[in-house]
Amino acid sequence: MIERYTLPEMRRIWSDENRFSKWLEIEILACEAWAELGRIPKDVPPRIRQRARFDVKRIEEIEKVTNHDVIAFLTCIAENVGEDSRFIHLGMTSSDVVDTALSLMMREACDVIIQDVKDLLSVLCEKANTYRHTVMIGRTHGIHAEPITFGFKLAVWVSEMRRNLARLEKARDAINVGKISGAVGTYANVDPYVEEYVCKKLGLTPAPVSTQILQRDRHAEFVTALAIVAGSLEKFATEIRALQRTEISEAREPFRRGQKGSSAMPHKRNPILCERISGLARLVRGYAASALEDMALWHERDISHSSVERVILPDSTTIIDYMLRRFTGIMKDLTVDEERMKENLMLTRGVIFSERVLLGLVQKGLVREDAYAIVQRNALRALDEHRPFKDLLMEDPDVMGRLTREELDGLFSYEDMLCRVDEIMRRLGL
Repeated sequence: MIERYTLPEMRRIWSDENRFSKWLEIEILACEAWAELGRIPKDVPPRIRQRARFDVKRIEEIEKVTNHDVIAFLTCIAENVGEDSRFIHLGMTSSDVVDTALSLMMREACDVIIQDVKDLLSVLCEKANTYRHTVMIGRTHGIHAEPITFGFKLAVWVSEMRRNLARLEKARDAINVGKISGAVGTYANVDPYVEEYVCKKLGLTPAPVSTQILQRDRHAEFVTALAIVAGSLEKFATEIRALQRTEISEAREPFRRGQKGSSAMPHKRNPILCERISGLARLVRGYAASALEDMALWHERDISHSSVERVILPDSTTIIDYMLRRFTGIMKDLTVDEERMKENLMLTRGVIFSERVLLGLVQKGLVREDAYAIVQRNALRALDEHRPFKDLLMEDPDVMGRLTREELDGLFSYEDMLCRVDEIMRRLGL
């Protein structure tokens, strides 16, 4: 299902072709650096760049014998380069190439995801403005609380996704790092200039210090940032799922022409897209746990992280790409039932104004605890007896002895309760 909807760009990023292309560029740039240092003839790097070619199938054939992917790659390159191949991989270890290339691939994937987030933010901002004055009930613990607007609800999502954007940009910086420091990171057989040269050409920052590998807290930060994005999308999707419930029916995800909800029940219109997002978020959280596990390796490096990363990095970035694109589509075509929102506001017969009445009585001189008791007993009666809250208040001498009819009417005002929504929107630039 993911493969079916994911755009080609993420598949390209994690392809063998792209990985080996980056390995080759790193090797060629290292040769250029060595030539500038006078370690190899200056005419060698241009010849290598001209002749160096690889074939994925040929690399796979060699790897069946060597059981080592980088050696298989270098052997394949040597078959095409010839004698000059002796200058390739000079003083380097496999992870110099693999980790530096992995950073490039992660950066590319992150750039796709960052754009996805910006696209979603654009839609969320538009919808927040569209519904900034669409009044609905706010709920806490699943119970009616006080009025909000649907645009306000979406403004909360806008703010959260902006934080996610900042996290992703920070994570991009964390993994935008290369290393060419040799077998244990001491530059024993490679000049630090080679690392500086290669990283500069690739737009990477040289790691201040490394072992045989880049330290995996960087990768853990990246995948954890993805997991937080997934958590936000699940939060939003769960809200839409709840609002789509038959008993609420205030908003629902798109239901396309010809779509069917159930093989048995023709009336069903299920929130399957939002449920899919909720399910995929669980996968990405699991990948974050695996990335955290990868941080602790033996001494200067072992290989236990490698097999994990071959799964979690392509999968987590691909899933997040899919989730963001899918949820952006959901929000673009979200059905919002404003009339239903108005109906649901009065399901509890006005008790949603209880705090306003409480504060009105306190302002008239009642002790807060006494005012609370008066309002609560009338509110609970309204709920239990299915009577209008205001009618019960008007029958209560403890209330009407403090408030006039006009003052009580004024306390039952959506507009007054929502008068600062525009101010909140302005804080967000909406």
